[in-house]
Amino acid sequence: MKRSTIISLLKQSQAENLGSKVNVKGWVRTKRGNNTVNFIELNDGTIVHNIQIVVDVDKFDPELLKQISTGACLSVEGTLVASQGKGQSVEIQADHILLYGSASPDTYPLQKKGHSMEFLREIAHLRPRTNYFGCVLRLRHAMSFAIHKYFNDKGYFYLHTPLITGSDAEGAGAMFNVTTLNLQNVPKTEDGKVDYSLDFFGKPTSLTVSGQLEGELGALALGGIYTFGPTFRAENSNTPRHLAEFWMIEPEVAFNDINDNMNLAEDFIKYLIRYALEHNIDDLNFLNNMIDKELLERLHFVLHHDFVRLSYTEAIDILVKSNRKFDFEVSWGVDLQSEHERYLVEEHFHKPVILTDYPAEIKAFYMKQNEDGKTVRAMDVLFPRIGEIIGGSEREENYEKLLQRVQELGVPEKDVWWYLETRKFGTAPHAGFGLGFERLMLFITGLANIRDVIPFPRTPMNADF
Repeated sequence: MKRSTIISLLKQSQAENLGSKVNVKGWVRTKRGNNTVNFIELNDGTIVHNIQIVVDVDKFDPELLKQISTGACLSVEGTLVASQGKGQSVEIQADHILLYGSASPDTYPLQKKGHSMEFLREIAHLRPRTNYFGCVLRLRHAMSFAIHKYFNDKGYFYLHTPLITGSDAEGAGAMFNVTTLNLQNVPKTEDGKVDYSLDFFGKPTSLTVSGQLEGELGALALGGIYTFGPTFRAENSNTPRHLAEFWMIEPEVAFNDINDNMNLAEDFIKYLIRYALEHNIDDLNFLNNMIDKELLERLHFVLHHDFVRLSYTEAIDILVKSNRKFDFEVSWGVDLQSEHERYLVEEHFHKPVILTDYPAEIKAFYMKQNEDGKTVRAMDVLFPRIGEIIGGSEREENYEKLLQRVQELGVPEKDVWWYLETRKFGTAPHAGFGLGFERLMLFITGLANIRDVIPFPRTPMNADF
């Protein structure tokens, strides 16, 4: 018999299906009952809700029923009937049960009780079977699909940028080295430095921190592109907002200026929120009830309000005049911390905020310089509970100005010669931004720790699973 998914049985029109024979397969969430009848809650991952299996004890081998406990995997054939209990519209009266795999109640760690997020991180190989992470993983899929749909429908092209790179897009130096050299006997040059000429690529290479620089090359040929892939930062940051391996969405658009960039960012993120509300409301309802009682309200609020736009200088003035005692002191020229960003969003404006025109000294070399000689056309989108969720800028298209910034910041020209050269041959104004996918997922799910919105988190001293 062909398998039916649980979501199809729960979502389809019931009148035409009642009384039909069905087959479902999944994992037992709970089992209860007495000597006459057992009730098994089965979940197959397609939806947060379970389907109830009603088992007439007299029809089944007692040894089989004894092996069915929380965590076991079953195939059930039976009749779809209207449910007699509360909480579900239909249930299945079992005719045949096949036990694929048992799960000992003595050792299976996901028994029916509350589990802390810290504990679930220790069993990341099993936590997708919980309701929490089922919701997270379905939402990750939905958001991934929506990202591709949004850009495809607007005529953008998906560009695959390299994961192994010889350049540091951010200029921060926090990169993971890639090498095939024998680390137990590293070859050295005469002056004692690592001899990278003997390495696989013949030069130092690293895992990428961003696909932006290569993305710009695509935009300057195709008009509008986006990247969506893993990026890596070797920062020793043990915070709820940082990962060593995470995913980034980075559109780059020829002929866009900073205002076009802000419009795109706001439209894009509202599209994603709308998509989640339209396609994953069961998951969002569960997370709203169990994780964050204000989640749905916050999603609708962002969707129906224009983002506030103001300059970095105006933001600093607001923060200074607030008389708030921040952990990090505020003055013009400092890089804003999460506490500053969240104050602006959550307490001052009560709306998402887009900040622009940051001091050049705290931003990357590729950002377009303003005429004041002090600021650049950067933009950061700030969200409640998250702080910065998007960072971007209009890019510097003037060769001389870009070269000057490269030299000022000590970026090796030999690593970015190809990037500079695009400003010699048919340069054009263009802009783009990066959206951290896991930061987006924090906002969409209401979860508080970024380790809980990615299947297998990579953080300092943790590369398990």
